[in-house]
Amino acid sequence: MPLSNVQILHEDAAILVINKPTLLLSVPGRADDNKDCLITRLQENGYPDALIVHRLDWETSGIILLARDAASHRELSRQFHDRETEKAYTALCWGQPALDSGSIDLPLRYDPPTKPRHVVDHEQGKHALTFWRVLERHADHCRVELTPITGRSHQLRVHMLSVGHPLLGDRLYANPEALAAHERLCLHASLLRFTHPQSGERLSFECPAPF
Repeated sequence: MPLSNVQILHEDAAILVINKPTLLLSVPGRADDNKDCLITRLQENGYPDALIVHRLDWETSGIILLARDAASHRELSRQFHDRETEKAYTALCWGQPALDSGSIDLPLRYDPPTKPRHVVDHEQGKHALTFWRVLERHADHCRVELTPITGRSHQLRVHMLSVGHPLLGDRLYANPEALAAHERLCLHASLLRFTHPQSGERLSFECPAPF
């Protein structure tokens, strides 16, 4: 598959920083019809050394970091594991939060009966923490910045749902009004900071949301 809609924000001998489009898997899915993905497109179009460090959901767009050698992959993976990276997402959420900022500290777990959904579970869930702040208020929704401290699957989507403000266009979690309010999931990885695995320089990349 061609690199259509895949924007390369930065490349050097050790890393690739990509703006992933919505509706593109980060890695191949299990089914035969889910083989098209970001890593395959890169490896087949001039970047055979590309290695996934972290993932974004199929519907989530924005900044994703890849390594280009084993040593860089180990170091970047360590930074994500040890929470030395900084991430921020831009989202549109349904309704009007009472406050302008806050935090959501609710444990999450995968819910097999409603695959691929995740749920809040205070007994079996894993710790998950998200900070949020309102950027703009509109008639029926808000533009918010979401900062995940932990990196649980679907964390931002489930956390915002749990406080009554599902993301617009979210086919898994939104109520009918929020789902109908936008044609795509309004979640975009807009900021990523990390330390270059070779030079040791602290790097910061920003990419505005397309919604």
